[in-house]
Amino acid sequence: MTEQKITQGRHEGLLAGQVAMITGASSGIGEAAARLFAQEGAAVVLMARRGDRLRALAEEITGAGGHALAVPGDVTQSGDVRRVVEATVDRFGSLDCAFNNAGYATVEVSLHETDDEVYDRTMDVNVRGVWNCLKHQLPVMLASGKGGSIVNTSSTAGRYATGASVPYVAAKHAVLGITRASAAEYGDKGIRVNALVVGTTRSEMIDGAVRQFPHLEQAFIAPQIQKRMAAPREIAEAAAWLCSPRASFVTGVAMPVDGGISAQAKAG
Repeated sequence: MTEQKITQGRHEGLLAGQVAMITGASSGIGEAAARLFAQEGAAVVLMARRGDRLRALAEEITGAGGHALAVPGDVTQSGDVRRVVEATVDRFGSLDCAFNNAGYATVEVSLHETDDEVYDRTMDVNVRGVWNCLKHQLPVMLASGKGGSIVNTSSTAGRYATGASVPYVAAKHAVLGITRASAAEYGDKGIRVNALVVGTTRSEMIDGAVRQFPHLEQAFIAPQIQKRMAAPREIAEAAAWLCSPRASFVTGVAMPVDGGISAQAKAG
């Protein structure tokens, strides 16, 4: 499929004519972003481990007149990410923006009770996953000469000790560091890199935690101005804007999408 083909009939929308890679796309924020980015005119390449769900979502998007490609893979594996980026260029001819959204968390356990395997998995998905994505996305954007936009998913746990597990807080702090450093390094090449500081969102992961420990729902929303969880679509809307030309003067930002918790947090 040529680049000309993917832009036919896709001249309207926030992301008209762009090619976007989305990780963690089989559920939650990533799934919502896949639908939204396609509705806003982008051809979307979807990455997650669950291939059946990924392919069903891609079929849904193409059935609605959009352009989508499902490429199952694990963001912790550099070879998998490289394969997804290569498939993106092979199919659509470019990579204009990316939403590095795949994440992993567990219900809070005290640091001294946390298994090493939980620490490793949390850091691998949330930090190494973003690292792997940037390692393979940036060269394609540099080679195009057109620049690009990358959005990484962090969390309020990337700015404060929220009560989430220690490995998760550490990992999401690291995502903000990677975002700022890469924004500074590649800004003069026309590549913008930003992060979302996401508040509690109705996702598969959060719903599972709340079912196991019902008291967590109130604990999650208590510090916020808006006393509710976000819908995944609300987070996806912020990612779409940051990926779009409308955010052309925005880079290196940790953008709160958190129901107002950042306005009231006392930590720096």
